[in-house]
Amino acid sequence: MAKYIDLIGWDDAPHLQPPNITQEELDDLESTLLPHQRQARRTGKPALGSGAIYPVDEDDLLVDPFRIPPDWPRSYALDVGWQKTAAIWGAHDVDNDCYYLVHEYYVGQQEPIIHARAIKAVSEWMMGAIDPASVGSNQKDGSKLKQEYRGEGLKLVNANNAVNAGIHRALVLMQSGRLRVFRTLTNWRKEFRLYRRDEKGRIVKENDHLMDSMRYLLNTDGIWRTKPVERVRGGSRGEWGGRRSSH
Repeated sequence: MAKYIDLIGWDDAPHLQPPNITQEELDDLESTLLPHQRQARRTGKPALGSGAIYPVDEDDLLVDPFRIPPDWPRSYALDVGWQKTAAIWGAHDVDNDCYYLVHEYYVGQQEPIIHARAIKAVSEWMMGAIDPASVGSNQKDGSKLKQEYRGEGLKLVNANNAVNAGIHRALVLMQSGRLRVFRTLTNWRKEFRLYRRDEKGRIVKENDHLMDSMRYLLNTDGIWRTKPVERVRGGSRGEWGGRRSSH
């Protein structure tokens, strides 16, 4: 039996042609798509291929570390595993709706108690999001990972692990200048450069622990909190820095 394949793009769809839709509406529609989907949707040509998941210049995201104002909400997210456990901390400049990735944790082959104590030392008062797979068993001894971390005093909720929605949100923040990264986050930078899709459009699940943590952080509701301000002479103290003048 003969087969016939036709490629149908937006130009072939009557409902996507004037006067049924405006150019502004088409642009808005395209903006909701991930980069690797846009050519396929517009032209009908498969375009999932390999390539960076975040096609953004790394240098456009990086900033020098600075003291975080104490009134900025903060949170963190945690991706757990035996080979590698990773966490990323963020701060939100609410006035400018800009998120900053300010601190990272990246350690492998240690017991959860070691990871938990290191994370708690940085963020004891914060609410965090944890990889929802952590409700399962520890690969090493069968214990429940999330329970272990909570047992060490971490305040955790299950992260939103909607992958495409999380990637899209992070990309929109990057492209709009509303996501910045401290240049001291060297492991995040390494993963950012390697985070890609294969020739079939599938996310390559290697070296992505901080990329997953970033998705959890930016896409999980209700975790951002402001610490009560600690007053010191001459100003107030930021969470990731020293004194910020009150003048």
